[in-house]
Amino acid sequence: MATIEHPSPGRLRAWMLEGLSDMGRKGGTTAPHAEPEPAHREQRWWRVMCLTGVDYFSTLGYQPGIAALAAGLLSPLATIVLVIVTLAGALPVYRRVAEESPHGQGSIAMLERLLSFWKGKLFVLTLLGFAATDFLITITLSAADASTHLIENPHLNSLLHGRQMLITLLLVALLGAVFLKGFLEAIGVAVALVGVYLALNVVVVVTGLWHVVTAGHVVTDWTSALTTEHGNVFVMVGLALIVFPKLALGLSGFETGVAVMPHVRGDPADTEERPAGRIRDTKKLLTTAALIMSCFLIATSLITTLLIPAHEFKSGGQANGRALAYLAHEYLGNTFGTVYDISTIAILWFAGASAMAGLLNLMPRYLPRYGMAPHWARAVRPMVIVFTLIAFLVTWIFNADVDAQGGAYATGVLVLISSAAIAVTIASRKAGQRRWAVAFGVIATVFLYTTVVNVIERPDGVKIGACFIAGIILVSLLSRLARAFELRVTSVTLDGMADRFVRDMASRKIRFIANEPDRRDKAEYRDKIEQIRQDNDLPEPEDFVFVEVTVTDPSEFEAGLTVHGEVLHNRYRVMTLESASIPNALAALLLHVRDSTGCTPHIYFEWTEGNPFANFLRFFLFGQGEVAPVTREVLREAEPDRRRRPRVHTG
Repeated sequence: MATIEHPSPGRLRAWMLEGLSDMGRKGGTTAPHAEPEPAHREQRWWRVMCLTGVDYFSTLGYQPGIAALAAGLLSPLATIVLVIVTLAGALPVYRRVAEESPHGQGSIAMLERLLSFWKGKLFVLTLLGFAATDFLITITLSAADASTHLIENPHLNSLLHGRQMLITLLLVALLGAVFLKGFLEAIGVAVALVGVYLALNVVVVVTGLWHVVTAGHVVTDWTSALTTEHGNVFVMVGLALIVFPKLALGLSGFETGVAVMPHVRGDPADTEERPAGRIRDTKKLLTTAALIMSCFLIATSLITTLLIPAHEFKSGGQANGRALAYLAHEYLGNTFGTVYDISTIAILWFAGASAMAGLLNLMPRYLPRYGMAPHWARAVRPMVIVFTLIAFLVTWIFNADVDAQGGAYATGVLVLISSAAIAVTIASRKAGQRRWAVAFGVIATVFLYTTVVNVIERPDGVKIGACFIAGIILVSLLSRLARAFELRVTSVTLDGMADRFVRDMASRKIRFIANEPDRRDKAEYRDKIEQIRQDNDLPEPEDFVFVEVTVTDPSEFEAGLTVHGEVLHNRYRVMTLESASIPNALAALLLHVRDSTGCTPHIYFEWTEGNPFANFLRFFLFGQGEVAPVTREVLREAEPDRRRRPRVHTG
């Protein structure tokens, strides 16, 4: 009888953590750091545009229906306002983001550079919450709309009716399974999907426009209804300006367009510091995508508003979440309509894959580097499971409803675009480009207005975003607390003088004194040595080297150390270094000296006065506090072998 062989816990763990770069040597001075960017083949910009397009262009699957539901007869006018905002607002902003962030980091990285210390970290965590909202709702909304197209197909309606939730969950689970198996970003697949999908949409749009033109009463009926309902044209324009924030789904795709920049093939003369060709071609990508989408948005909003009865857009109606598919079946027959449905389902599912890839690229880029995620957050498979489970929860909360998720999706999109507009405004101002700063400031104001209106009208988005933000901040702080005593120095480099100090002491006993610099005069160092000798009963001839650490940005979690040596007052040898944390810097230096000399170094401290809890908070937030016990704890975690551990003395 055959037996079923289950993977051992060790094999399962190795499979789950495959590709994890966090393999720092225990007890050494190399702490975990962000894994390198995955290798990929660079492609022509128009092919990479299709990778963006699976997210951006796929919104045609539901955007016209949501626009008609939100704006009613004003949908075409509100869409024109949306297009103006797209071409005159979002496009210039992201063309500038491409210049400032040519390696795909996006607007979040720009703001991270512009804002430092904890306020910058907390701001980034907040933006990550909205980015998570954007990407996760992309997954769930796209899956929900794909299931809508599947269920409403005339050939499958009787078989699948009433199973929207089940089909949506299955599509989300299939997406997660693909990433667990190992998803390779296939630009070729994206090109094929986008090419077929846009071609089919051209057919539907041309057919719809033909019916609008040939059936003259359609236009007159629409204009008459508009005049009856809203009065003169100025009122219509004003209402369109007010209602266009509800159509903000049509702005999605710009952040993705910047994120895929590393895939764009630039010029042979491009350098890593200044990839001019890649920046130029990414601007082409963003502009072309925006122009294509703008044309489709205007045309589709017109034909869906004029040709589809208003009641069909509502929940339960045949055009709800699938307006263009409704026209495809109505005017081109069920065979063509089924082909259109298949194409739409495929590109919506691939949009979910693009969003999942975005999440897997975004979260490990920031959280582990901040010390605000467990080690396994760098591995793909555990994160896929986490995101898939969250997507299940979001689908259940929204009952797999496309319309219900529109507000949450729009909120995520608008917050990211607003943050990008703010980032380029600040960058332009710092660069002395006053006119650009004013222009981008106006654009940022427009997007902030749009965001506020969207939040007021549909608060679900900000509620979901707030849940993600609260969850990210809570998990981040708990993770940072759990990793507070982790050695987190990536490298230690000694300059010539510091290296000479270490080699000189290696022939005797290596003794360091941790010193908090004050006046740095002769009396300070003389008194410190005398105090250390008395507290530790050391003989007179003992030799010491002072170590002084200056705290730079205490919110940083990991970085390299550069140690400088100097002789003060022709007598006292001092090693100076900068770090985010004094205990971590000292522990890393001691381990480096031990490994490079083969000798066990000793370090001497004075006790710090004050409340232990207050001292721990000072260490956690500001990298200082009670240095001696924390240094020992970092050493204990980094080097479990007590015999090889550097010695810590306090007096």
